[in-house]
Amino acid sequence: MTDTVENVLDPMTVEEPVGTTAHESTDADEGDIAADYLEELLDLADLDGDIEIASRGGRIYLSIEAEEADALRTLSKPDTVSALQELTRLAVHARTGEFSRLILDIAGSRDARADELQRLVDRAIERIDAGAASAALPPMSSYERKLVHDLVGERGFTSESEGEGAERHTVIRRG
Repeated sequence: MTDTVENVLDPMTVEEPVGTTAHESTDADEGDIAADYLEELLDLADLDGDIEIASRGGRIYLSIEAEEADALRTLSKPDTVSALQELTRLAVHARTGEFSRLILDIAGSRDARADELQRLVDRAIERIDAGAASAALPPMSSYERKLVHDLVGERGFTSESEGEGAERHTVIRRG
């Protein structure tokens, strides 16, 4: 592995903006640090992508889009997005000393996953309407479970997370 590739995987290589200290981070600083880290990664991978930063509800959302539909296909796989999100959170933490809850979306992967989760919830509710006492969904990340809880609540049903670690999943019941 080359020194350049090793450095992009090391969150300590993100340069600190002039005039800030590790504990003076704002949402804008967090977004800028994350965007700089991701831009360097895209450059090293020789991928073109535009990074958008937004702040909603005290959380930073970063979106990477490309003009060519297939340009980010490799990075937009769910496991890859999750891994890059965690690496980016570590880069922000290394610079600010604060835990980051940023959300990363690559080429619309989060919207595609939200649509998939909606279909899972719809099928689970159909099973409950057909007589099942409850319906368990497959294990998923805390962010995805939060989306499911919101979707289920909108439909008038209840849900709770069960299990530990990688086996943590959502169980849906009639409200």
